[in-house]
Amino acid sequence: MALMDFIKKQFIDILQWTEDGDGTLAWRFPMAEMEIQNGASLTVRDSQVAMFVNEGTVADVFAPGMYKLTTQTLPVLTYLKNWDKLFESPFKSDVYFFSTRTQIDQKWGTPNPITIRDKEFGIVRLRAFGIYSYHLTDPKTFYQKISGTRDVYTREELEGQLRNTMVAGLTDLFGESGVPFIDMAANQDEFGKVMLAKAAPMFAEYGLALDSLVVQNVSLPEELQKILDQKIGMNMIGDMQRYTQYQVANSIPDAAKNEGGMAAMGVGLGAGVGFGQVMGQAMGAALQPTAPAPAAAPMSADEVVATLEKLHGLVEKGILSQAEFDAKKAELLKKLS
Repeated sequence: MALMDFIKKQFIDILQWTEDGDGTLAWRFPMAEMEIQNGASLTVRDSQVAMFVNEGTVADVFAPGMYKLTTQTLPVLTYLKNWDKLFESPFKSDVYFFSTRTQIDQKWGTPNPITIRDKEFGIVRLRAFGIYSYHLTDPKTFYQKISGTRDVYTREELEGQLRNTMVAGLTDLFGESGVPFIDMAANQDEFGKVMLAKAAPMFAEYGLALDSLVVQNVSLPEELQKILDQKIGMNMIGDMQRYTQYQVANSIPDAAKNEGGMAAMGVGLGAGVGFGQVMGQAMGAALQPTAPAPAAAPMSADEVVATLEKLHGLVEKGILSQAEFDAKKAELLKKLS
């Protein structure tokens, strides 16, 4: 009985792989010194392929399904070993299973900024990151170039190679496109499509298909981003005089509602608007030193008081500092003497 148990253990009747979900891409069936029994069953599940390697040579690849391993189902192995008549006995061959599931949510990014020449900003350094997904399509190529005779080859082992491959392609893409940084940042979807087309052939060289690639962010290093923010801010402000008038005009309704403000003194909204025009003109002139200063218009006591009240409201809203208010107050009070 012990002899029969020993003999049974030397023959393999069923070959299959139940993936354990740990990111394994390639797995070699544990053969040890055992032999595959003639007529044994090979089960290849969906999202898998199986490959026989005999004496270092890829012999046959099996798609998902269930197979009986006979001379008819192993034509290449039969050819290699000339087993058309001797196939009645068991045989040995390395059997590898490969996962063809889509590997999702894989992250890529530039570990260091990429230096490029930008049309608008000159020489700049860019950062970019995002996610991608891929799946194995050619087990023979993957075996020959990546996994080899390893018992197990995981997704994590491949991650660094794929990421560096994409970053290298990204560097070339930045340099070849000539697209300004602003346009790249504003069209990340289109940029991702172009990058996918650039990287797909590199994945194919490893027996992989690049399914998707998303650019989540394109940015400048912090010190360059601050300079860009300042430039954007100046462009948004544009005509400083109009900007100032707009700010002052928006503050008038709130200042008029304050206790002790223009409403308490009986000053109407018309006077406040007049003040806004005066302040806008004054600040606009201050920003244009080459233009001659306009002659100061005479002001009545009521106008001076109303103006001071308005300025005080701007101080409360944080538009004017206390020092600016004091200086303007002294100037206006001189007009009453």
